[in-house]
Amino acid sequence: MDSEDGSDTIHSVFENVDEGGGGIFEQREILQIDYVPSEKRIVGRDEQIEKVAEEIGPIVVGQPPNSIIIYGKTGCGKSLVAKHVSKIAKEEAENRGVRLATGYVNCQQAKGNSDALSKYGRAINPPESSMTFPARGISENEYFERVWSVLNDFYDAAIIILDEVDKLNNDDLLMALSRAGEDGSVDVPIGVIAVSNKINYREKMSERTKSSFGHNEFIFEPYDASQIREILQNRTDAFADGVLDDGVIPRAAALSAKEHGDARKAMRLLRYAGDQANKENADRVKESHLSDARASAEVDRLLELISGLPPHSKHVLIALANLTKNQPEREWFRTMKIREMYLDVCEQSGADPLSAERTRQLLNELCFLEIAGSRRGTGEGKGHYSQYTLLWDADIVLSLDA
Repeated sequence: MDSEDGSDTIHSVFENVDEGGGGIFEQREILQIDYVPSEKRIVGRDEQIEKVAEEIGPIVVGQPPNSIIIYGKTGCGKSLVAKHVSKIAKEEAENRGVRLATGYVNCQQAKGNSDALSKYGRAINPPESSMTFPARGISENEYFERVWSVLNDFYDAAIIILDEVDKLNNDDLLMALSRAGEDGSVDVPIGVIAVSNKINYREKMSERTKSSFGHNEFIFEPYDASQIREILQNRTDAFADGVLDDGVIPRAAALSAKEHGDARKAMRLLRYAGDQANKENADRVKESHLSDARASAEVDRLLELISGLPPHSKHVLIALANLTKNQPEREWFRTMKIREMYLDVCEQSGADPLSAERTRQLLNELCFLEIAGSRRGTGEGKGHYSQYTLLWDADIVLSLDA
């Protein structure tokens, strides 16, 4: 803002912010989740890189590759490997005089097939093209036609990464892309790299789509403690020299490996520990800063999980959280009990409740997202019933609804 004498001044609420992130960080962006590291920073995934590159390899000479699906839990390097192989494939194709289109689409952020096609179209559309890919306003078929047109006019081959592909409503996009050359839709070969957190995603695919991918599937295991430690060690230049206590990275790696094996969460934890040190005006990041950082990381993770949930899914979640908080001596709750609380939540929020069957479906969806857990019980009459438990701290869930 400008002062009365016309000079630039820093607003008081931002006076502690500088480009380096206080005295703790040197390059804070290196610890960001969407930061794509150089090859030397990729840890423990050499074998996976080679296998994915082998399947996609023919694309670098303009020949049809094998499309693949990569499975694994969040933070095990699936997207990183897919992006890395796509990047080096593009470089190798250019060395061989092959024009290779590459694009990445996060299907969780895409609003259906049309939006995913629009995002891919914008990613590959060269400056000299007269084609446009508006965010909305044209049909799905028209998006396809425009993508085909750009590929035919400007490229010899193409790769598309569909991350979190299970978030799409159906597998129509997957089938159309994987069969585009066979169907005569486009004249250039297309390699599809589909990425999913859900190991059972293949079961939901149509038979035609399954046949397009054959058995070209890879399962990535979570990182172990030594791998996470090396990953974090490779990112220490995010911090200023000498500010990390010796025990911070080993401790962060051990916690992350024990709880989830998620490298992204581990980096987030380390970043938050640095932020906590900054808030305290500390000159070093200590192991004690990891405790407060873990709480912040857990809140962010839950926000990430529930951000895309429809209102009634959140109402069911709040109902389960209320039961968990109000009855600390109990861990599991039957569907009927959760529905009673759900009806109260709907009444308080002014929402019309959904049916009992739909309530059960929403509970199972929460289990699918690993927000809740379920088990089967047997009643006195030998009948079966379902029970559910909250896998997150009830106070954290309820604080997000406040």
